[in-house]
Amino acid sequence: MRIIESLDELKGLIGQEVAVSDWTEITQQQVNLFAEATGDHQWIHVDVERARRESPFGAPVAHGFLTLSLLPMLMANAIEMSDVKMGVNYGLNKVRFTAPVPVGSRVRARVKLLEMEALPPLPNAPTLTGAQMTWAVTIEREGQERPVCVAESISRRYS
Repeated sequence: MRIIESLDELKGLIGQEVAVSDWTEITQQQVNLFAEATGDHQWIHVDVERARRESPFGAPVAHGFLTLSLLPMLMANAIEMSDVKMGVNYGLNKVRFTAPVPVGSRVRARVKLLEMEALPPLPNAPTLTGAQMTWAVTIEREGQERPVCVAESISRRYS
């Protein structure tokens, strides 16, 4: 984990890979819970036996949006911002699911800071200073060269 002491320190890292998260395993339980939460029960995700027999992947695979939803956790695992009191996800750009994630795989995120701009004070919290960051995030699968997901993640942090 990389510790960033301040938003000013982070600004000096624009254009650089800032951090890489630890590996995290994708389990069938996670896939099943995600299917329940989203209503996406496609057999390639939740029917283990059928996926082994009929899927071109040879096993159940994680939903692309499950992989994407791990992004906040992976980023928090990779970067700690010491003086930040609050953070919010602001949006995404250019999301692509470039390879499957079979259940049992381990994934991690590489995080590069693309842009950073100061934000005006919040009306209900004028003492907080804020910044909006655009991150290039590449989610990798252990043992595979091709990433499984690439996205630009936009977040706001206040200190």
